Amino acid sequence: MATGLQAQQKKSYQVGVIAFYNLENLFDTINQPEVNDEEFTPTGSNNYTGKVYLDKLGKLSDVLSLIGKDEAPAGFSVLGCAEVENESVLKDLVNEPKLKSRNLKIVHYDSPDKRGVDVALLYNPKYFTPKFSEPLFIDLRTPENPEYYTRDILYVYGLYLGEPVHFLVGHWPSRRGGEEASAPSRAKAAAVCKNKIDSITKINADAKIVLMGDLNDDPLSPSVTKVIKAVGSKDKVERGGMYNPWVDFYTKGIGTLAYNDAWNLFDQIMISSGWLNKKQDGFFFKDAHIFKREFMLQKSGRYKGYPLRTFDFSRYIGGYSDHFPTYLVFLKEVK
Repeated sequence: MATGLQAQQKKSYQVGVIAFYNLENLFDTINQPEVNDEEFTPTGSNNYTGKVYLDKLGKLSDVLSLIGKDEAPAGFSVLGCAEVENESVLKDLVNEPKLKSRNLKIVHYDSPDKRGVDVALLYNPKYFTPKFSEPLFIDLRTPENPEYYTRDILYVYGLYLGEPVHFLVGHWPSRRGGEEASAPSRAKAAAVCKNKIDSITKINADAKIVLMGDLNDDPLSPSVTKVIKAVGSKDKVERGGMYNPWVDFYTKGIGTLAYNDAWNLFDQIMISSGWLNKKQDGFFFKDAHIFKREFMLQKSGRYKGYPLRTFDFSRYIGGYSDHFPTYLVFLKEVK
């Protein structure tokens, strides 16, 4: 007997994973005289030998090989990263046995940061094709401190499975000197990002933009809420505005790094309104995740449950990073 109802065909989707990870001091062992990297050399305070460097690469590749694998067989398609010394350490990383078959490519520029650390973008060329990239300078210099330099913002524009996408990767100035005293520096970094976002959305309010990084600020910090104007509720995102999926995590006390028995969520990935409509032909936002596995956690002692870091002061403890990675999952209906 006909009921008048047709069985709805199950929709199938293509899955995309975009991630961010602070690699915690991925230095080579060579002393570069123009930056302060002496501690990350074999004769420096960290005894940073070739053996330590290779072990760190292996540890990071363990994590990178798993990010997003639960959602997509190929893992992440694009990953922003921070705290890398140069392009050669990234080449060593993507050539690690667990990552080599992915043929990951690199977008990187040297920053003027005094510690010699930069940001970069790793991408799987099966998914993403860069068309243009540039470093965006954050001017923090003052008459009192004419040599104050930080990491540039990395801007990359390209095609994500044929769709135009804009990426901004940052590692905003640290909280050294206190959160409040250092806040204006992060506001300047946020303003550089906001200016770029505005220049894109002025041309196309529905442009797909991803802003990610170690912001050294939380989802409710002024740099994020007042400068970027990112909001934590999808319903409140204006056309051309930014959505921050990490607000809920943060208000529940969930974070990506811990300090003094409190969790911060510095490792954020925000997206423009163009990703939010689920009834579109292109990719749309599904959900956000903090990536952590048992092996990435400190097992005992005062810091139990914290990210298992690389060094405990100057002692190498063979961890991964002092930050957990974050990632977003996107879906695209396969017609």
